[in-house]
Amino acid sequence: MKQKKGSLSLSYDAVEPLDLEEFLMSQLQGGDAALMRELGDFPDDDLEVEHVEKECRTVRHSVPDEGWVAWSHVQYRIKSTIPVTTVVKSPSLAVLSDDSGRTLTSSDFDLRSGLTPDPRVDGLLRFSNHDDLDRFNLEARQGNRHADLFALYPPTDEVREGHARARTHTRTLAMRGVTHNLQSLRLQSRVAQRSKALFEIDVEPLFATLALYDLREKKKISENFYCDLNSDQFKGFLKPHTPQTDHSTLSRAAIFSITYPSPDIYLVIKIEKVLQQGEISDCAEPYMVMKESDSAKNKEKLEKLRSQSETFCQRLGRYRMPFAWATVNIMNVISTATLDRDTTDSDSLNGQCSKACWILPRRNSERFAAMEDQCNMSAFKPATITISTFCKQEGDRLSDEDLFKFLADIKKFSSLQRRIKTISGMIKLDVNPVHDNPMACLSAELIPVKPVAEKNLRPIKEVLEFPSSEVYVPHSTYRNLFYVYPQRLNFVNRLTSARNITIKIQFMSGEDPSCVLPVIFGKSNGPEFVQEVYTPVTYHNKSPDFYEEVKIALPARLTERHHLLFTFYHISCQQKQNQTATSETFIGFSWLPILSCDRLQTGQYCLPIALDRLPVNYSLHSPEVPPIRWMESHKGVFNLEIQAVSSVHTQDNHLERFFTLCHALKGGATFPLRVREEKIPENKLEHQLKLSIISLPSSRLEPLVLYLHLVLDQLFILIMQPMVIAGQIANLAQIAFESVVSIVNSLHNSQELARDQQGRNGLLATYLYWVFRLADSPRDLLNTGSTMGRASASTVGAMLLQSRLRSSSNPDIPAPHSAEDTEVKNILSQFHEELALQMVVSTGVCRENVYKYAWFFFELLVKSMAQHVSQLEKQDVPRRSRFSDRFKDDIATIVSVVTAEIGTILVKQQKEMEQAEKVNISLAFFLYDLLSLMDRGFVFILVKNYCNQVTTTIHFQTTIFYRPILSDTTKDGSYFHSSSCSFQEQRILGLFDLSQEFKQQHYLTGLLLTELSAALDMESEGSVDTHRGKVQMKAINATYSLLCAHDLDQRCAQPEVRAKVATLYLPLVGIIIDSINYLDFTGTGLGHEDPDNVTPINQSIAMAIAGNPFNTLAVATLSAETSRNLLLCFLWVMKNAERSLIQRWTVDMPSVQLNRLLELLTICVSCFEYRVTMPALQKSQQAKMQLEDSLLRGIGARGEMMRRVGGQSHPLLSAIGQRENLRWRKDLTQWRQTNDRQDKTKAELDQEALISGNLATESNLIVLDLLETIVQVTTPLSLLFLSTLGGVLRVLLHCLTCNQSTTFLSHCFSTLRALIVKFGDLLFEEEAEQCADLCQKVLQYCSSHEGGNRSQACATLYLIMRCSFSSANNFSRVKMQVTMSLASLVGKSDDFHEEYLRRSLRTILAYAEEDTEMQNTPLPSQVDELLRNLNSILSDTVKMREFQEDPEMLMDLMYRIAKGYQTSPDLRLTWLQNMAEKHKNRKCFTESAMCLVHAAALVAEYLSMLEDHKYLPVGSVTFQNISPNVLEESAVSDDVLSPDEDGVCSGRYFTTGGLVVLLEQAAELFSQGGLYEAVNEVYKIVMPILEAHRDFRELGSAHHKLQRAFDNIIQKGHKRMFGTYFRVGFYGAKFGDLDEREFVYKEPGITHLPEISHRLENFYSQCFGDALEMIKDSKDIDRSKLDANKAYIQITYVEPFFDDYEMKNRLTNFEKNFNLRRFMYTTPFTKAGRPRGELNEQYKRKTILTTMHAFPYVKTRINVIQKEEFDLTPIEVAIEDMQKKTRELAVATHREQPDAKMLQMLLQGSVGATVNQGPLEVAQVFLNEIPADPKLFRHHNKLRLCFKEFIMRCGEAVEKNKHLITMDQKEYQQELKKNYNRLRENLRPMLERKIPELYKPIIKPRLENSHKTGTSNRSNARQGNCSLLFRWKLKSGH
Repeated sequence: MKQKKGSLSLSYDAVEPLDLEEFLMSQLQGGDAALMRELGDFPDDDLEVEHVEKECRTVRHSVPDEGWVAWSHVQYRIKSTIPVTTVVKSPSLAVLSDDSGRTLTSSDFDLRSGLTPDPRVDGLLRFSNHDDLDRFNLEARQGNRHADLFALYPPTDEVREGHARARTHTRTLAMRGVTHNLQSLRLQSRVAQRSKALFEIDVEPLFATLALYDLREKKKISENFYCDLNSDQFKGFLKPHTPQTDHSTLSRAAIFSITYPSPDIYLVIKIEKVLQQGEISDCAEPYMVMKESDSAKNKEKLEKLRSQSETFCQRLGRYRMPFAWATVNIMNVISTATLDRDTTDSDSLNGQCSKACWILPRRNSERFAAMEDQCNMSAFKPATITISTFCKQEGDRLSDEDLFKFLADIKKFSSLQRRIKTISGMIKLDVNPVHDNPMACLSAELIPVKPVAEKNLRPIKEVLEFPSSEVYVPHSTYRNLFYVYPQRLNFVNRLTSARNITIKIQFMSGEDPSCVLPVIFGKSNGPEFVQEVYTPVTYHNKSPDFYEEVKIALPARLTERHHLLFTFYHISCQQKQNQTATSETFIGFSWLPILSCDRLQTGQYCLPIALDRLPVNYSLHSPEVPPIRWMESHKGVFNLEIQAVSSVHTQDNHLERFFTLCHALKGGATFPLRVREEKIPENKLEHQLKLSIISLPSSRLEPLVLYLHLVLDQLFILIMQPMVIAGQIANLAQIAFESVVSIVNSLHNSQELARDQQGRNGLLATYLYWVFRLADSPRDLLNTGSTMGRASASTVGAMLLQSRLRSSSNPDIPAPHSAEDTEVKNILSQFHEELALQMVVSTGVCRENVYKYAWFFFELLVKSMAQHVSQLEKQDVPRRSRFSDRFKDDIATIVSVVTAEIGTILVKQQKEMEQAEKVNISLAFFLYDLLSLMDRGFVFILVKNYCNQVTTTIHFQTTIFYRPILSDTTKDGSYFHSSSCSFQEQRILGLFDLSQEFKQQHYLTGLLLTELSAALDMESEGSVDTHRGKVQMKAINATYSLLCAHDLDQRCAQPEVRAKVATLYLPLVGIIIDSINYLDFTGTGLGHEDPDNVTPINQSIAMAIAGNPFNTLAVATLSAETSRNLLLCFLWVMKNAERSLIQRWTVDMPSVQLNRLLELLTICVSCFEYRVTMPALQKSQQAKMQLEDSLLRGIGARGEMMRRVGGQSHPLLSAIGQRENLRWRKDLTQWRQTNDRQDKTKAELDQEALISGNLATESNLIVLDLLETIVQVTTPLSLLFLSTLGGVLRVLLHCLTCNQSTTFLSHCFSTLRALIVKFGDLLFEEEAEQCADLCQKVLQYCSSHEGGNRSQACATLYLIMRCSFSSANNFSRVKMQVTMSLASLVGKSDDFHEEYLRRSLRTILAYAEEDTEMQNTPLPSQVDELLRNLNSILSDTVKMREFQEDPEMLMDLMYRIAKGYQTSPDLRLTWLQNMAEKHKNRKCFTESAMCLVHAAALVAEYLSMLEDHKYLPVGSVTFQNISPNVLEESAVSDDVLSPDEDGVCSGRYFTTGGLVVLLEQAAELFSQGGLYEAVNEVYKIVMPILEAHRDFRELGSAHHKLQRAFDNIIQKGHKRMFGTYFRVGFYGAKFGDLDEREFVYKEPGITHLPEISHRLENFYSQCFGDALEMIKDSKDIDRSKLDANKAYIQITYVEPFFDDYEMKNRLTNFEKNFNLRRFMYTTPFTKAGRPRGELNEQYKRKTILTTMHAFPYVKTRINVIQKEEFDLTPIEVAIEDMQKKTRELAVATHREQPDAKMLQMLLQGSVGATVNQGPLEVAQVFLNEIPADPKLFRHHNKLRLCFKEFIMRCGEAVEKNKHLITMDQKEYQQELKKNYNRLRENLRPMLERKIPELYKPIIKPRLENSHKTGTSNRSNARQGNCSLLFRWKLKSGH
């Protein structure tokens, strides 16, 4: 293999294949004959020729019953509609058997009350021999396993389509083409059986005609359906005119078809009555004025009307007259029914249906899709509509044009126009969907349709559709119908009394009256076929319009004497006295020959009318010729239209000419041959035939499609057979082939025809699969196709021999001499050879199209070859002799040309990549089929040539090419090669290499694996990365498809056969191990998770889970789904390969390769983990970030597991893993295409869960088998063994981390126990961290709700204790690790079940009590002590559960537990981490960081006792700059704790690296909490450690994080939000320990008082109900006034409080919000007891609280330990207010980047016109007069000085604003300046007034007497720093 690294440009030379046929023969002669026979079985999809009689919808084929076979020149057209189909079967390999004999059942474990122990694991200590233990575990694992791994895994769309699309889609399209009735809709209309009238009165027979009309296309789109609405009484009126009543005419239901749905389709119902005297208006008047309800009043009139009706019926019963009509928009009905809305009452009038219509849509072209969007017929539901209004027919507006005008008006105005007279009536239409043929249905030819009704049911008629546009479906049944539409008659200029005119229409086969044929379809309640039909009569109208439709069944044999005869009569409505019995008065004749120049006449005609009796032989002429007397001088006065629906008569000039000339070749034709107007002599026949062949593609598309099967059959006959015309051999094959190519091109390019996903035409696929067949034998060919001209078969043979017959397309190629019969036989039977030759010699456009649509010609070749082999009985002939060398050369040429064509398309036209892929797939399937027919060695050479010919630019196409060919490797003999391998003859590792010998012996498999290896080794080069990914995906999916085929192949059911097959793919294992870098195993699953809510963890994180925390692997290049497919292939090989082979392989494997194998197994576990579908178990983005953060910092597998502790398994998991051959059953899950649906049923979801769980179980068991194999063959005590054991244990722990089934867990625990028994000493001595992880995971399963899991975990945990005790005579380390694990579980797991864990503890105790060997050792007592400690932790757990909804109380409890472990650093560290986790989950990042800082300080204390390094922190003192609270971690000392004690401080965090990890996590959390300054303090401790270790990468990362923190400080500045604080007091005995305790709560920034009040009130209301009361104010609480039965909560907002000296050091916002211990709140009051009063009455009390610890702390609430109060006088309150206002102005004015809006707000509140009374009023109250009390002099003076500074700051602010305003704010600035000047002038007198006494010399000091309460004195200066109450603001209303 040659490869150029660094690019996608790579190629390889395919090896030379073996002579397979010879090799197989040699192999079959030796070896295991039975196994050889089984391996050599042909696959199920091998080609097989089968003759299938075409399914017929009707009980018999609709062929004519005349003797047409002997003479008709359209015989072959009729015969082509009833063929015996030849099918070459090749079913898809992707079909899975539905092995549903068993069902999965959930495990049945009843929870028992009490602390009775769970059942113990049998034989826990039974095996003293390790080999016996391994053997026992192996047998247990191998029981009840799934044999078919791939049956549990649904293939992706790309995988499934990759194999089936080129073959299965063709078959699907073929089926669709044959049966195109896809979906049915049923319209059922009903009228009561005449017990209740159609109209208001019921006096005479009425007849209904129904038809569909398309208003948009102005076209009638269905034939008429006739329905008799009459009672038996009225039918009796007509008995003289009804000779018989056939059953088929009794129909009251019909099926209509709609190919192109449209909103403008109307159902029109026309009502006729028996002809009677009078205009239509006169006849309709009684119906409009009389009512049946007035029967008493109109009784005599009604009886008279009935009597008249009976009279007219007896005399004129055969004649009809128009009466009324009604219409309904069908699509409106369907749309309404789609909305599931009843249109009207659905009950029939009398419970009987009198007539019904079904509507059947067909999707025959792409045009249907757009129409269906407008008219949604797929969701159509049954509906019923009622028509209650009928329109009276107008005698002069009967034509279809008039009807369309009426319909347009109805659509436009949504109602009938007033000019239209209406008649009240009632008819109901039931509209229902029809999905299957109903019983007792009749076709349009009145042939019964299957299923046939058992009873004599009333028939349902199929109404033939006249589609509004072309329908492209070939004729598949015989149909020969003829429709005559009389339109208009004009007798206006004739001076005659003829006014009641009717036309008698007859179909004549001659001129004699006896030649009339009974081929006219009858109407309702009469004969099935009649000889004549009369048009309805319009009373007294000389130019009547007609709407009659005459349906005729055309005879198969039509001669020049067949014609339509029209006889015109005047009907006398009233019999005169001297009139004869007949009422008809003859007017004239007209006729129309059916054929014109041997072609069926259709279209519009205007015929003259002959007034005389017709002359002899008139039918041989057109009506214009005979010399007789004509009406109006031979002018055309009778308009009519003729339509034909025929599978016999093409009605296309090109097709008719072609078929006529082809018929002449069959003999019997007389020359000169007449074709339309042209006469062709025999010597011109060949030339004319060639012209007709060339012109075939010029035919209109619709007739070409209708007769496609016949056209192609005839062209293939011309290609295959040499034609002899006039004694000369005609060279027609090349022209015929080019015509076929043109037709194929036309069909593919038509936008009207359906194509599949591969762009293949469905009509051609149908033809290939169902229609195309060779003649049954050479004799048939001779009889049916070789007597060209007028020569006999023997003549042809002789002529061919004399001319040394040559190919009909290439006469230069001679044929060998042979006997006459053999020669003729060879020539006439080898269609495939001629076809291949034509493909080779084609040129130009023809050649391009041949290879563009190569799929068609390949399929044609394969089917003809298969029929050739079948017909000539060559199955027993050696493959090499089946086909000639010339044919093989042609095939080789074709393959070479197609390969070159693919390259040409891609090189020259990069946009045609899709086309190249289609051609490539077609070629691949062609070669795959050739493997079934030809010499396989020859086919392999073709494949080799393909590979060598493919250039690097189309490298990815090779994988697409291999996939179909490799669908079954039986065809390449790979099974036989694998069976002949001798493992002893070569090194085992060599079997896993892709060697030259392997690629030669296993040719196709070797090619695919070579391709896969090359694809995976491709390196990215920027823009081509997508191309590389596509290549890799296709290569992997091809391998996947191949192994899936093996897995589901019934021939591979036996394990030994599967082992042989798996040996073929051993190199695949090496390829996958080498490609582990490219795998993406994150976010994989079966698509259950919501992609919007769950994001896969980063690849580097996943690699940390897999035991590679340093992330040395490359970035994954394969998608998760593709990686999953590749891994499944690996698992399949590992599952089925011989165990001894795997053992020897692992023994010889280098350590590096073995480690990669273990990594691969870890990846497999992650990849096929069962994904729980419950939303509660979906991972959030926060959890993902947390996991990434911790793992990248080296927590590794243990950290990952600790974050997944306690994960409750899905209830279905208990059922998963038990033996059940459940597949992806199509009846429930429809494979992958339904996986993405959101509307799945519960059964589907359960089914998917069971199957995916079984896949997870089986894949994990395969991993477990391999792990056992690795451990068993590795030499103990070797250096390799130690690393191997650690790696195996990591994989097993990862298995326990993932969601697993009970079945797998039992085997996994068994394997763990075996490791503990065999290698316990190594585990407990060398693998401390993994031992801790093991204890953690096992303890987690001890709390499982599944009894089986608990039993296994208890047995494992006890065995850990026992082996630990045995190895060191104590188990202090295990004891500490178990205790820490439980503490971690309790603190972090939300679904931890302490009741199950208590039962598990009881079970472990039972093990200890029942262990007789250990009864005399300290083990039982130590186990008992450990369990007591664990039980105490569980007690704390119970308390914690009580406060799950009260986070503050929960954290207090966890803090108390952590405090209790002050002398146990490991447990205290665990609880601090638990607290950090809880805080982080609540987004309290600062508190979470503080927990980790405390944990780091604890570790630092330990390290300082153990080591003395300058770079290490000196205990917790070093952490004081972060928080003074950490000093509490210094309680641990040498006299309390000895770090050298075994098991103490043994966790990974009690190391320098662990300290760094804790601090970095804390820094990250500080950053998330917005405390960026704290990040700097943390890294001041971290930096020296990193510098000492020369870890420059981490130093760079640390500096980067510091830079980011400092940038955040600069960018966010004063906009940062810190915590909000509240004082919360609890009062009442109901609070227990909390009674009379006060706390300061820290809440997130911008938390309002109502928010925390609402939260606490909600929680405690659930505890105390109505007994809870919230105190709204902040006054001191008087306990004597509280209700003892109630609980009280008082909440007050507090602010941080600092002394003046503190403010000097707290300059930034951060410093003013960090390390806070003192808080203040104020309470306003007056002496009168009111909280508010006038300015001179307003007092204020300031309360200062001191907490036990500084905020932020490890808790969000801290106890208040000290409380101070100060009262301020009104003037002191005013001083505080003014000082605060002044400070705000100063800050806003002197800011570096002034905020104009903020400055203007402050100015508006200070000098604005609306508020300037505020400060002015304060001055007037306190400064207007000098106080009388000398004690107030200093306060007066201080307030005066405050106002002076206030006025100064206001001036500065006004000037500053002047420079900040824009041009449009000048007026605003002037107004501010004016207000400022006014305020200054008003304040000037008061500010200039001084108190003289203050400026006198001080004689002695004065003590100020301030009212103070509290525990210490404070200066007035402090009072100036208190919060201000803007009383003046309140006064001014702001």
